[in-house]
Amino acid sequence: MDNTILLENASVLRLTELLREAKHVVIVTHMGPDGDAMGSSLAWKHYLCSAFEAGSLSAERSVDVIVPNAFPSFFNWMPGAGEVHVYENETAACDRIIEAADLFLCTDFNDPKRIGPVGEKMLANACPKAVIDHHLPDKPIDWSEVVFSFPGSPSASEIVYRIMKAISSQSSFFGSLSCEEATCIYTGMMTDTGNFSFNSNHPEMYEIVAELVRAGVDKDAVYNAVFNQHSENRMRLWGYALYRKMKIYPEYHAALMVLDADELDKYKYQVGDTEGLVNMPLQISDVYYSVFIREERAKPGTPHSRIRLSFRSQGDRPVNMFAHEIFRGGGHANASGGELYGTVGQAVRMFERNMGKYLKRD
Repeated sequence: MDNTILLENASVLRLTELLREAKHVVIVTHMGPDGDAMGSSLAWKHYLCSAFEAGSLSAERSVDVIVPNAFPSFFNWMPGAGEVHVYENETAACDRIIEAADLFLCTDFNDPKRIGPVGEKMLANACPKAVIDHHLPDKPIDWSEVVFSFPGSPSASEIVYRIMKAISSQSSFFGSLSCEEATCIYTGMMTDTGNFSFNSNHPEMYEIVAELVRAGVDKDAVYNAVFNQHSENRMRLWGYALYRKMKIYPEYHAALMVLDADELDKYKYQVGDTEGLVNMPLQISDVYYSVFIREERAKPGTPHSRIRLSFRSQGDRPVNMFAHEIFRGGGHANASGGELYGTVGQAVRMFERNMGKYLKRD
């Protein structure tokens, strides 16, 4: 994988200009916000608020983070998380914020469809938009004035860090990295690489981590806050999934786990309870692919459930094309996702029918 990130100076200068001029910045990220989505978004919020306050402009300006739906509770500790607006819970207030925006920062996604109804409202506002993302785009990102798209990067948070450093080196309006910004960036980098266990084999990443620690990040505390603060129900759900619901396909070195809505309800599922579960089968010596299928129960008036799929793999065994071509998703070579609206059975059949095309048998 090419991890090279070369920021175009013209793009950095244009974004700097937009940020200096903006009065009402709105930061948006994708549905089902994960650590990278939260980290990259909150890092921007702290960075901009610090700049505005240092310039005695905070009373004239606003910086808001909007997420389409709830984020996992184990990110509640993150600096600024309590100020995030959840669109599905605060629709009217979020609509007013979106309408008043004069600049959107779009982190960790490259298609407005990935942010649901927030995307429609955002596009209705003709103000400038900037995309900071690390996923392979399906089509040209022609709805954004400034684009920082680096599919080879392990996380959007790392790209945000590099952009901030570039802006600060060119403009005295923006200050140095604070502990709050560094903590958010580190959280995004850590979670989107499975605690630096995949998509993490380039030395520049660890140079950045060193700078973040120098800025005040307590990496051990961040790990504990993200990975060691779960409920008993979550642990029992994982045990059930691994013991009862894991199916191995030896000829493809693959594992599949499926949890329907009733099973999730039995263990009092909360947002984020299955985060990381898909990685577990890869600890089996002869398993190189792992797929997890989860059903989100259909909402009233909606005919079909939303079926979410997570793909993981090891080495030179990409899964992103499987996710993209069959399940309208995508992502990194070794970590991708997809979805469909229908039944769990349909998702399993689609997976099994297409294994031979996308999974190596050796």
